[in-house]
Amino acid sequence: MDEVPPPTTGGYQLWLEQEGIPVVTGHGIEDALEVPRGPWPRLGGRGTYLKFQGLEGMTGCYVSEVPGGGTLEPEKHLYEELIYVLKGTGLTEVWRDERHKQTFEWSEGSLFAVPLNTWHRLINGSSQPAVVLGCTNAPMVFDIFHNSDFIMNCDYSFGDRYGGQNDYFTSEGKRYRKGRVTANIWETNFIPDARVAMLEDSGDTKVVGGHRSVLFEMAHDILIGHITDWPVGRYHRAHYHPAGALLVILRSKGYSLMWPKEAGVRPYEAGNADAIVRVDWKENGVFTPPTDWFHQHFNTGPVPARQLAFHYSSLLHRLEFRDGGPEKERAYLVPLQSGGTLIDGDNEDPAIRRNYEEELRREGVESALPV
Repeated sequence: MDEVPPPTTGGYQLWLEQEGIPVVTGHGIEDALEVPRGPWPRLGGRGTYLKFQGLEGMTGCYVSEVPGGGTLEPEKHLYEELIYVLKGTGLTEVWRDERHKQTFEWSEGSLFAVPLNTWHRLINGSSQPAVVLGCTNAPMVFDIFHNSDFIMNCDYSFGDRYGGQNDYFTSEGKRYRKGRVTANIWETNFIPDARVAMLEDSGDTKVVGGHRSVLFEMAHDILIGHITDWPVGRYHRAHYHPAGALLVILRSKGYSLMWPKEAGVRPYEAGNADAIVRVDWKENGVFTPPTDWFHQHFNTGPVPARQLAFHYSSLLHRLEFRDGGPEKERAYLVPLQSGGTLIDGDNEDPAIRRNYEEELRREGVESALPV
């Protein structure tokens, strides 16, 4: 009988080990600025990788610190990258030809895309450290090719994604509403401050009343995202979807509950309270729900909560194996009994609301939940 080959390590995990910086695991963190950061030999500065359970090899995440008055080393790569500025000011250089560099400035709250396989580097514009959060699809790319030299040194130029346009990082882009999926779309490559960016009524009251949102598509990537906010004294209904979404809190404080759907629609009633994972968050909190885990978000602060989410499900470039066909779009808006993944109010575990209202009382915040 042939010997069974030993288990192998995926390309992305090998890459993390080679990078030599801390790796934070679990389900989430209350504040990304507080994660330990170590010296980053490849890029300079300091950094850490976030390898949360809910990313599941679909999405990668890191926190990077640019030293005061310093720069990171230039890099390019065959994976997509979105960057959110947690702290500080600076600028980014982007180029395919070193003789023709393009620069744009950023500050706290800025959100931008690095065009695929372009050279780029971050430059700190102040004497204090700047800190950014990056979201990528590096895990899939490294696991597929398992060759870091190819991924980091391929010369191919994706001219259909980036042509060095003068207004590539300064244009406001275009906004429109896509009727079939009732989504507010924003095609842009740079958002000056996601914390105050204009959102629009989602036309949806199933997930949470007073909900506003916009879905952003950047750099013709399949890795996109959305920004959403919801009022004081309210929370999201529980729903589930595939893995890979990375959620970042931009405003307010609160907590999120997550549990595997096997624990039941009413996990407290079913005696499965121990299966529920609670993640407390405040501004710059980061967390991820695993595949098919119910999750919902509770605002306990005195101001409307705002959330930034990185995920797949581009409406311009479909990822069929991940998102399924059009019939699966926005299934989280559809109640379970109608074939969706949303727990509506009639089916929600009564302990969910009861516990939330108790949290509001402790915080001195008035409930805005419907009677």
